[in-house]
This record gives sequence, structure tokens and C-alpha cells, in this order.
Amino acid sequence: MKSTGFPGLAAALLLLGGAAADLFGPQPYMGLPLLTAAPLVACALMSFRAGLLVAVLACLLSVALDLHVGRPMTALSVDLADVVFTGVLALAVNRVLARQEHRLAQARDVAEVAQRAVLPDPPRRAGPVTVAARYVAAHAEARIGGDLFAVRPTPFGVRAIIGDVRGKGLGAVSTVSLLVGAFCHDAEHATTLGELADRLDDALARRDAGDTLEDFTTGLLLQIPPDGRTAHVLNRGHPPPYLVDERAVSVLEPTTHALPLGLRLPGDAAGGRPAEDVFPLRPGASLLLVTDGVTEARDAHGTFYDPCVRLAPGPYASPQRLVDTLVRDVFRWTGGRNQDDMAVLALTRSPGS
Repeated sequence: MKSTGFPGLAAALLLLGGAAADLFGPQPYMGLPLLTAAPLVACALMSFRAGLLVAVLACLLSVALDLHVGRPMTALSVDLADVVFTGVLALAVNRVLARQEHRLAQARDVAEVAQRAVLPDPPRRAGPVTVAARYVAAHAEARIGGDLFAVRPTPFGVRAIIGDVRGKGLGAVSTVSLLVGAFCHDAEHATTLGELADRLDDALARRDAGDTLEDFTTGLLLQIPPDGRTAHVLNRGHPPPYLVDERAVSVLEPTTHALPLGLRLPGDAAGGRPAEDVFPLRPGASLLLVTDGVTEARDAHGTFYDPCVRLAPGPYASPQRLVDTLVRDVFRWTGGRNQDDMAVLALTRSPGS
């Protein structure tokens, strides 16, 4: 819905300015350009009805001013024709803009539905943890991108993935769909996170037909056993997760560094896969998983955002509160100028588990 505040004021000022210029200006016709500009401004920024009202007012004001100053009928007709022609043109532009806006809204709705299909919301509760997630696009008009996350209850405990696909556009969206689908299927069957990562590598290799150096995804695989006491993390070239508890916000660095998903080198065997790290998880503590849209967010001085410094220790009332707090703080840090998409996933161990 178009605004009527500032555009309405601008149109009113143009009408008043045109009247004043005609009444008090040193030369005749000085106000005509302002009168003709008023419908253009109104129709470009306001609704059709508001634009039509301004166009009619401009026509009536033009006739009234010409009669007041005693211009001949020929000049009155020419002035009126100018205002009418401009008003009709402005109304036609308004209709074109309205159709384009409607089509854009439809495209955004389709993109939002596609994003929900490709990247569905995780369950609010899974096993011993409660879950919250949020995806924030770098551009307001973009609803879908290359960041991904998913959470899945399995016989081995709660498993989660967060990742960032190399590249943008439809190619990245296709990879997101492939990885989320493969994760949701294979998380039920792979006995370890290493095996799960291998299956995701295989899914990318089958799709890419050997183009592994051009299409890869940084990824973080997480498993929380049914008792909720530990967090098993396998990092494949992704920003490490953060542990948020009542004492501090600390980064969980991997003991070994591995290649991103899709960059498994020829000859790599299961025995050479990186070991997963195991971290204690206290009741009420949260695991915060992010993409580089968070860790590479910069302020006006070029300083990178650091959750360990910026976030207050927990416990937070809910994982959703933690996610919202982080996103708001990143926006404050960057001044609202996000350089990249960001995905945030939080899993909080229930205090009674």
C-alpha cells in the first residue's frame, strides 16, 4: 500500500506553490509547471484515487487562476489542456507502477513459499533441546539464498546441520535443496557424524559429476545424544559454534580442520576423515550456530563482529530470545548494512533434562 504522508504533502505544496506563483509572480504562467508537476508526484507515489484527486484539483485550480487574473479563453484552454494531458499521463503511469508492484509482490510470495519448501522451519523441540532458527537475507527483496540449516530427531539423538553454499542465485538454492534433503534422509541412518558427512559428500559428487572444486559448502554437523549431556561437533570448514551458558559465551574451536563438504579429495578414505569433537552441555546452556554473515559482519571501522564479546552470557529464556538478541545486535553493529545473508540456529538444553 502506497504512502500518503510525505507524497500528499509534496503534492499540496506544489499546488499551493503554483497558485502563489501565478498570483504573485512577476510573469504570467509561472505557476503552470508546478500545477502540472503535482499530479505526476501524486500518481507516482500515491494510490490511483489520490492521484486522480490531485489531478482534478490541479485542473480546477488552473481554471480558477486564469479566470482570476483575466486571461483570455484561448490561454485558459491551453493551460487546462496542459494540466489535463499531464494528469492523464500521470494516471497511466500510476496504473503501470501498480501492475508492476503487484507482480513483484506475487514473485516475493512465490519466493517465500519456495524458501519454506527448500528450508523448512525446524521443530521447536527435539529430544532434550528446544530449537529456534532465523534466516536474514542481505537484501530485503531477496527471500532465498545459499545459507542452510536443518534439525532432525534421530535414533542417535538430535542432529543438526548449518552450512553456507559457495555462490549465489538459483545454483546455490539448488545445492541447498539437495543438502537439506540428503541430510534429512541420511541423518536417520548414518551411525556417526563422519559417515553422515561422507554421505553428504557423495550426494554433492553425484550431482556435480566431478566439479568438486567449483561447488562446495562449508558445513557444521552437530549431534546431541538423548541424555543431552554432550554436544558432538564435526566441522567442515565452517565458522565454529558458540556455547552460551551462565558463565560466558565461548567459541568451540575444532581440534582438526577439514575441507568443506563437496571438496573431498580423490583417494580420501573413511579412515582419513576428521574426528568429531565432544563438548559438555550443561542444563540451560545453548549452542549457537551461525554462518559467516554473522562472523564477517563489520562495523563502520571494518571491525568484525564477535559474539563472544558482544553477547551477554546466558541462560536465555528461550533459544528464540537468543537468536533475536544476536540478530538485533548484528544489525546495530553494521548500522543495518548487512554484507551477506546470515543464518542462525540455536539449540538449548532443557533445564530439567
